[in-house]
Amino acid sequence: MNPDFLNSNIKPSTILAIESSCDETSAAVIKDGKVLSNVIANQQVHEAYGGVVPELASRAHQKNIVPVITQALEMAKVSKKDLNAVAFTRGPGLLGALLVGTSFAKSLALGLGIPLVEVNHMQAHVLAHFIDTPKPKFPFLCLTVSGGHTQIVLVRNYLEMEVIGETLDDAVGEAFDKTAKLLGLPYPGGPIIDRYAQEGNPLAFPFPEVNMPKLNYSFSGIKTNILYFLRDKVKEDAQFIEKNMADICASIQYTLIRILLHKVKKAAKETGIKEIAIAGGVSANAGLRQALTDLAVKQQWQVYIPAFEYCTDNAAMIAIAGYYKYQQGEFTNQKVSAMPRMKF
Repeated sequence: MNPDFLNSNIKPSTILAIESSCDETSAAVIKDGKVLSNVIANQQVHEAYGGVVPELASRAHQKNIVPVITQALEMAKVSKKDLNAVAFTRGPGLLGALLVGTSFAKSLALGLGIPLVEVNHMQAHVLAHFIDTPKPKFPFLCLTVSGGHTQIVLVRNYLEMEVIGETLDDAVGEAFDKTAKLLGLPYPGGPIIDRYAQEGNPLAFPFPEVNMPKLNYSFSGIKTNILYFLRDKVKEDAQFIEKNMADICASIQYTLIRILLHKVKKAAKETGIKEIAIAGGVSANAGLRQALTDLAVKQQWQVYIPAFEYCTDNAAMIAIAGYYKYQQGEFTNQKVSAMPRMKF
């Protein structure tokens, strides 16, 4: 596909987008490529359990989806009869959560007699860069990092992407959250580690880095190393974590970011691409954003970092992905079903 396919034959469109892959219920409206609204309902119920509980997530989606969609339409000043299509997250994600969004999208599209556009959640994270300016130039590399995924994606155009490196076990977002749990921090722990890290010494406690073959990652080993490190230190001093929280967080974050950017640097060298982007929930991490910006200066990269509101799960990114698929006439049908392990 020509990356400039939107320069001609643009079809006017108003699309409602629905995102329900995990623990955010979100709806957005996009008109002719411009996002008019992006409403997100967070689920606080999971904090008491230290992680997302799938059954509770799906129940919360059922409760939130109608008011969220209603608010998105009202904010955009758009009526249901003005819609040309409904875009939705088909996967990957939690099955029960995806079923709520998929079922609602199918019912609404059927009732209105308009097309359905299925969207891959991870591809939508990449395309979030096209909601606002500046926009990356094709081809570009995108480090997509979240609680469930860690990928280096080669993006050739709006709808043609290839994963050229990924984690072979745990995602980096999971490493942040599991580490936070070991430190006694509440869920979600990643942002809390980031805040503590700003006040700590990143070189206080060195942790070993696992260098996987090619452009792949592994984060299970470092989680184990952190577990043993904390266990041994607490045996020596029961107050070790409380006394050294900032330095521990800074050291852990420093190590995880070094692992991430080492492979990005390698991917850029191998492909010759200097347009570099980050996406996904972990792209909101201040340490990662600064480290990537600093590395870009040394490597003479052009770096693209999304606005915070488009880092975590949101329907605006589903909307922009749905817009490009709508322009290409890539629709699905009423037989479509949620795919929790949907491939890239």
